[in-house]
Amino acid sequence: MTLKIENTPEILDKKSFEELFKTYFSQLVYFAKGYISDLDTSKEIVHDVFINLWNKRDTIDLNKQVKSYLFTSVHNRCLNYIRDNKKFNHNVMEFERINPDHNWDESDKVVESEIEAKIYMILETLPEKCKEIFMLSRFENLKYAEIAEKLDISVKTVETQMSKALKIFRENLKEYL
Repeated sequence: MTLKIENTPEILDKKSFEELFKTYFSQLVYFAKGYISDLDTSKEIVHDVFINLWNKRDTIDLNKQVKSYLFTSVHNRCLNYIRDNKKFNHNVMEFERINPDHNWDESDKVVESEIEAKIYMILETLPEKCKEIFMLSRFENLKYAEIAEKLDISVKTVETQMSKALKIFRENLKEYL
């Protein structure tokens, strides 16, 4: 596996790796939580991805982006977890008992995965403050007033930044809408 770390000359040193971990851990946990719905399992999956990255650090090519590798790895591990644990997922079993005639279309799951990956890619392109506000609103379910208080900004600023973020998402996801 070959990777590149943005704004970091190399991943071989512990400090750079720790910075990478701090930068992406929470984003990846939220990403995984979209698939798994269990925070502890999501953290475990992301932790495993970082351990794997650290173990492969000697084979890293600095010409590719690590962010893509991380999100793809988490995505794949989540799908593996779902596959391996489906028989133990009580929600799935409960739904199958309620609606046994429903045929799941695998292409729906693929499209859902594509959309989710695209959302996280778009999220990474947002300006830093806009991204922070969007994540607080959508991932931490904070109200605009709570975000304003937490960031020491006006509610109007939060509204403006959320409007900006949603516009960017609409423009970039119009093929799915």
